[in-house]
Amino acid sequence: MCGINGILHLQPQRKVEERVLTLMRDALEHRGPDDKGIFVDKNIGLGHRRLSILDVTSAGHQPFLSEDGRYAMVFNGEIYNFKAFYSELKSKGFEMKTHSDTEVLMKLFQLYGLKMLPRLNGMFAFAIWDTLEKKLIVVRDRMGVKPLYYAFYNETFYFASEQKALFTAGVPLKMAQDGIEEYIFNRFVAGENTLFQNVKKVLPGHAMILHENGKIESEKWWDLKHEIQNHEVIKNPIDWFRGTFDDSIRLRMVSDVPVGVLLSAGLDSSSVLSSLHSQQFKDIQAFTIAFKEEEHNESHLAKRLAEQYQYGFNSVQLEDDDLYSKLLAATYFQDEPLMHLSEPHLLGISQLAKSKVKVLLSGEGADELMGIYVRYKALQFPTLLHSIATLGNLDAFTKKARFEKLIRYAQIKNNRDLVIFNGCNIYPKDIAKTFGMHEVPKNEYRHKIYEEAQSLYPNNLRRQALYFDQHTYLCSLLDRNDRCTMGASIECREPFLDQRLLAGLGSLDNKWLFTGKKGKYILKTAMQSRLPQEILSFKKVGLSTPWGDYITKSPAFKEELESFSNSELFQMPYFEHIKAKKLISNLQNGDTKMVSYIMPLFMMHIWLKNYVNKFEALQKENKILDAKIT
Repeated sequence: MCGINGILHLQPQRKVEERVLTLMRDALEHRGPDDKGIFVDKNIGLGHRRLSILDVTSAGHQPFLSEDGRYAMVFNGEIYNFKAFYSELKSKGFEMKTHSDTEVLMKLFQLYGLKMLPRLNGMFAFAIWDTLEKKLIVVRDRMGVKPLYYAFYNETFYFASEQKALFTAGVPLKMAQDGIEEYIFNRFVAGENTLFQNVKKVLPGHAMILHENGKIESEKWWDLKHEIQNHEVIKNPIDWFRGTFDDSIRLRMVSDVPVGVLLSAGLDSSSVLSSLHSQQFKDIQAFTIAFKEEEHNESHLAKRLAEQYQYGFNSVQLEDDDLYSKLLAATYFQDEPLMHLSEPHLLGISQLAKSKVKVLLSGEGADELMGIYVRYKALQFPTLLHSIATLGNLDAFTKKARFEKLIRYAQIKNNRDLVIFNGCNIYPKDIAKTFGMHEVPKNEYRHKIYEEAQSLYPNNLRRQALYFDQHTYLCSLLDRNDRCTMGASIECREPFLDQRLLAGLGSLDNKWLFTGKKGKYILKTAMQSRLPQEILSFKKVGLSTPWGDYITKSPAFKEELESFSNSELFQMPYFEHIKAKKLISNLQNGDTKMVSYIMPLFMMHIWLKNYVNKFEALQKENKILDAKIT
């Protein structure tokens, strides 16, 4: 697990400055504190920060060069099945000189080029420079577990694991209007676009090829819809799931350093822990977030399960100043305003874990694969939503938070928007009424994914929403996981996102997902003989936090809330009609609905104040330095 970056000047005579390349690289130091390196050859430069997981010796140093000198590579991630290629590579005349997956990846590329990608089981983002054909290849894994951003600026292509490295190199930090709109309406920017002008993401399952003359090619090397449509019939889903899940866990235990588990005591992470136990893995450490509020706390269940399996148990509780400081740190690591609101807690538990392990397994992805969210239930009988909309005037319903949200959701009239806005906390009519923003974002990528979902699962809104979330909401969750764990120099692995599970679950009938009150029927049934009943039947909590109480009652946040009411955010054109003081007053007077309206704005305020100002100052400082050097 690492941080990667690079510079390719599209003017061949222009040489890469080592100083700029190194500044970019070291902005990612938290992603790789164990080693660092650069490769510079005229107009191309590659940088690497290393977190040593496999072959922790100097043999795994990057940038990694092919023996014939043709290729230079920087690689972030893990190829879990790398050892399976040893005999094949040996038969082709290759001699392995390290015990790292990096060397296997390079040799496979030398043999097969990008055609090797479907054979890899892993999470990865990498870049390879071909010194012979003068082209740069950048690749991202199937689901986008590992991030990869890029920008074209001043006839130069920049790429990096995080946006901050691009800004460090001088790419302007400017917010995109479309990005701001999508953040407000949809909570995050989906697809290749970001919150920033001219900064984009390499899409999951895609590769880009940049030729020195500026020609760009894009290739989609993995397509979930195609994989689902062409999946063979699964004859015994329970046995298939249990066997595949266990094998996914086994593969993700490949490591030369200690591995632990992010354990919430929910069904997903508990299933990860139970699989490790059933496969007789020893010396596992479990890490849990605890809350003083009983309705948010699962730590007692997590502790019991860890002790039952004779695994180590560790927990941390964040409050007041500690929580606030973690929020500021998470904002820096995230590069964008916090969206999930669990980022400070995930960063805190990762920092705790760092003292004992270098790798964490997570239950992330199970919700979006198997449909646990309550919001999916509203899509089972869409015609009923029109009837529910008429209940909006009944106080008995509007006083209950869940019903009140359902009534607002029911105001959406067409199926497309029911899917596209299913993961939102507030909806277009709410935003128009409260914020005075009436223009809904273009959402071109979201509409594209909806069309795919509709063609794959016609007349099935719940499955459409699952597929849609797998390409949008899940990507934002994976980005959160990566930034928070890597902010603590920890690698995070997601066993539920094995490509065999992704395609296989997508091919199964509804009953295997939605049967029962809480859904996840296939997972619950497969784990029934392994997990205690209190885990199987416990209400899903996850990393939910009482932010309304935090920002109005915690001393650290009350001061920031006062600053928020006068934020420069509300002087910007798009936000100038928002009455922040009225929103805050309503929240302080007990209107908990205001949390959904306030938190996106509050987090953007924090981000503007602590992140944007920092990098604007850094860019000004670097320009002054450049002028002095010149």
